[in-house]
Amino acid sequence: MSHSESESEATSEALDPWQVKNEASALAQHLHQAGVQWLPKPDPHSITKWSHRFGTAQGSVESEAIVKSSRTTEQELAQRGDLENDQRKQAEATQNMGANPQPTTFYSASSNLGASDPKRRHPPTLEIIDGPYLGQSLSDEARKASLVQLESEVKQCFNCPQLAEKRNHTVFGEGSVRPRVVFFGEAPGADEDRTGRPFVGAAGGLLTKMIEACKFVREDVYILNTIKCRPPNNRNPELAEREQCRGFYRQQLDLLQPEYIVCLGAVAAQELLQTKMSVGSLRGKFHRYHTSKVLVTYHPAYLLRETTRKGAAWQDLQMMLRDAKIEF
Repeated sequence: MSHSESESEATSEALDPWQVKNEASALAQHLHQAGVQWLPKPDPHSITKWSHRFGTAQGSVESEAIVKSSRTTEQELAQRGDLENDQRKQAEATQNMGANPQPTTFYSASSNLGASDPKRRHPPTLEIIDGPYLGQSLSDEARKASLVQLESEVKQCFNCPQLAEKRNHTVFGEGSVRPRVVFFGEAPGADEDRTGRPFVGAAGGLLTKMIEACKFVREDVYILNTIKCRPPNNRNPELAEREQCRGFYRQQLDLLQPEYIVCLGAVAAQELLQTKMSVGSLRGKFHRYHTSKVLVTYHPAYLLRETTRKGAAWQDLQMMLRDAKIEF
């Protein structure tokens, strides 16, 4: 036996097709997580050819499994490539828009239910998406039924022990199941915790006046918060608490699919848009959350303390009304 034949035979014996496949898959995943934007396109024919060398040609089931796996990977890479192309086009469009461009990064409203850890029933997701809401546009009856079911899940949630142990009621949200406008606040207060309804205290009274100034009544819009339980002493909700509730409010928005979302205050705006920018920096222009136009303005509780800001908040709402072609 020649040296080359011995070397070939030794190599063939050393190579395990499943080990190679698993290691290649792990490497591809590692490269993707590290930020590599391109991976070579797998060739099923080459895999079949190498399977002969590995000695699996006689086992057609093993060979077909490898080829099937490569086809799945090819589809995933193609989808990833489409997403990257869309994102690149968005970036180019933003550059061409000149001053004050609109954000082009949208965030998924999926809650990733079914995670391996049952204690995290609604883990946070920051999956970037460019397009419509993930859920289909349902009938009013189907929306109401889905919201009722989701509210039942909220009432049974104990993911934040510090909040769950001290709450009187969860505060899910209320309003029209087909709203044109959603008002998005930060967290329930004492009055909300007592009644189980959002914005019913002094800040809620001012919000009602703001809604009526927009030619709506509360029943026409939908009102909700970033989290469903009152934080101790009305402090701002912590990041971990917002993450635990993120799946809930995103599912609500997925069902409602409003034309406009009005973020009330910094906590709501930073949570929805996943930014650290201030209210002052975010005001005066529309942002996007899927197909919804997002408006950022001051929280009613802040306006009760800083009454000179009420005029600025009214200017923000007027911008929305003009865009929606609503006379005021």
